[in-house]
Amino acid sequence: MTDRLDVTFLSLDAPLEPLVIALAGAGLALGHTAIGLDERAGGALHRAAEAAEFTGKAKTTLEVLAPQGIAVKRLVVIGCGEADEAKDIDIIGLGGQAMAQIAARKGKRATLISELPGMSGRRAAEAAADMALGAVLRHYDFRKYRTSAKRDGDDNGETPARDGLERLVVACLDPDAARAAYGRRQALADGIILARDLVNEPANVLGPVELAEATRVLERAGVDVTILDEKALSELKMGALLGVAQGSPRPPRVVVMQWHGAKSKRTRPVAFIGKGVVFDTGGISIKQAGGMEDMKGDMAGAGCVVGLMLALAGRKANVNAVGIIGVVENMPSGAAQRPGDIVTSMSGQTIEVLNTDAEGRLVLADVIHYAQQEFKPKLMVDLATLTGAIIVALGKEHAGLFCNDDKLSAELVAAGEATTERVWRMPLSRAYDKLIDSKTADMKNIGGRWGGAIIGAQFIQRFVKDTPWAHLDVAGVAMDSAKTDINQSWASGWGVRLLDRFVSDHHEK
Repeated sequence: MTDRLDVTFLSLDAPLEPLVIALAGAGLALGHTAIGLDERAGGALHRAAEAAEFTGKAKTTLEVLAPQGIAVKRLVVIGCGEADEAKDIDIIGLGGQAMAQIAARKGKRATLISELPGMSGRRAAEAAADMALGAVLRHYDFRKYRTSAKRDGDDNGETPARDGLERLVVACLDPDAARAAYGRRQALADGIILARDLVNEPANVLGPVELAEATRVLERAGVDVTILDEKALSELKMGALLGVAQGSPRPPRVVVMQWHGAKSKRTRPVAFIGKGVVFDTGGISIKQAGGMEDMKGDMAGAGCVVGLMLALAGRKANVNAVGIIGVVENMPSGAAQRPGDIVTSMSGQTIEVLNTDAEGRLVLADVIHYAQQEFKPKLMVDLATLTGAIIVALGKEHAGLFCNDDKLSAELVAAGEATTERVWRMPLSRAYDKLIDSKTADMKNIGGRWGGAIIGAQFIQRFVKDTPWAHLDVAGVAMDSAKTDINQSWASGWGVRLLDRFVSDHHEK
């Protein structure tokens, strides 16, 4: 996993690093520490603010170089607007903005004064931890395969060092409380970073077997990991999943990850299911060449599930959860399934495969049936980069939400608003079923030109029994998505924060 930023929590009177980031509310309202710094500098901050017409408006900045009376090289003030009205997600974003300012100046060591005007006590400690989380997520940079950057003064061409920050000090009122609050957030950051790493990996390195084995890292956190190989999948009669995999020489896997965190082991688990197509050429129905390289990210749903399970285990979530990913590669070859083939799914339902590029739904069909049969979960949420149609509908700001249960839908929408990993509910209706009825099998895997994202969800629903279920089509948000204050990576790790919040709010007892 990519190295996480070293974060240290110290008191506000601790020695400052050469680069200092402070915060200002509307009207240049400062915390006591920032006021003290300005007094030591003979009012230099206020004079600079007046000259620059800086008022503390959100996302504006003011920089003072080598302020007299303070042993720092740079003091950067970030406006945070009405600080007393800031939500948790806004404060996480402030941490990301602070990291952006640090990175722009290539500082090796920096102090972030997390003191927000008018904030104290537990709220201040939580805010310090939130800012640290935002800084860690913004700091993420997938550099594993870069060899051109060298360490300062090192010409031997060996492993490059990261440019910029090596240590971040978060100065706060109560370092012990902030450090304790950060523990939970650190687990969440670990899960997000793992998800990003997996999605960013190239497919020649991360095949089905390699992705399955990568989940073993969860065992260190107390997650039980079981990997089902091709023989086991054949014995389970997962004909839909195996049909997708048969064109690749790289064998498929299904990974089952269980976290037993509830007080009673008999508590029914919540289930999270991920599409793990490590590379999708489209198979015989091959995709256009332009942009096909992005199909290394067609396993982003699986990446999210793996990251989520690490986050839940890392913070010792009081829940029983099972994460299941179906991992395949979709390739054209003499052994690949053909348009017109009919496969029998694990559920016994038959599928006419009219387009081999509509493969993710085939994988999910078997894994969702398996989840219900083996674990009898109280609910299921699946994540898949399923359709380009959802990007046409919602762009890169929302994931598509399809759900058979209004309560579950409302809870996911609320979690999305709280974390800004937003979802938009799309329709499911029997009226769409006729579009996937087949003359030669129980169903076909495509339905025509219109409503492509709905058709994909409608297909998956045929393998859901009475279990509350939600399908998240994350094609627009999981990779090459809109950049944010806390993510500049191609792979976003989208869904880990959403589902961690969903579990925390509704399924921990």
